[in-house]
Amino acid sequence: MRDENYQPYSVEMNMPMLNDRTIDELTGIAKGVVADGSVNQQEAVFLLDWLKRNVKYARDRIVVTLLGRIEEMLSDGILDNEEKKELFEILKSITGEQIPSETVELLSATFPLDKPAPPIIFKGKHFCFTGKFAYGPRKICEQAIMERGGNMKTSVSDWVDYLVIGNFSSEQWQHTTYGRKIEAAMLFRDQRKRTYGNQIAIIHEDHWAKHL
Repeated sequence: MRDENYQPYSVEMNMPMLNDRTIDELTGIAKGVVADGSVNQQEAVFLLDWLKRNVKYARDRIVVTLLGRIEEMLSDGILDNEEKKELFEILKSITGEQIPSETVELLSATFPLDKPAPPIIFKGKHFCFTGKFAYGPRKICEQAIMERGGNMKTSVSDWVDYLVIGNFSSEQWQHTTYGRKIEAAMLFRDQRKRTYGNQIAIIHEDHWAKHL
């Protein structure tokens, strides 16, 4: 394989670009699948085949997680009604949902969220935010954390206990409905669970706000 300059193509060197392109293509496919309000078995089989062919180009945990889930759904050769409904909701959450507004925003992705959502402890815990919050400006949200004995981090690391996803996606997000912080948190979550038994919790703003 060669690049546009007819030089040998290095997959490893171009992984960031390939990863982003794969996610963008997945988002486009997901939008096409959910456009008619449902998912059928042919679409699920097509998506599974596409994921198997492209997962090697993706370092994004969403691709790997979605691949595993669809494989489970189709393991018996049948996509039943409950699985159709679940897959539709997953793909819908990846694409984001538009809400009526003068400046249309995109609802943040729900696919990476911890299920069930964990209880939230504020005192001594470290929080990181991503996206825009319906609760208020970022400074107000951070103040709510610190008033309850919590700490703020600007980026995802081993120190972070909770990544809170705001109701609305940020214009700075790499992809339409989720960004680099969510990608990093999903990776840290899997690594820490395997190594230490605990993990970073990825939660939605609504769940966070209920615990304030």
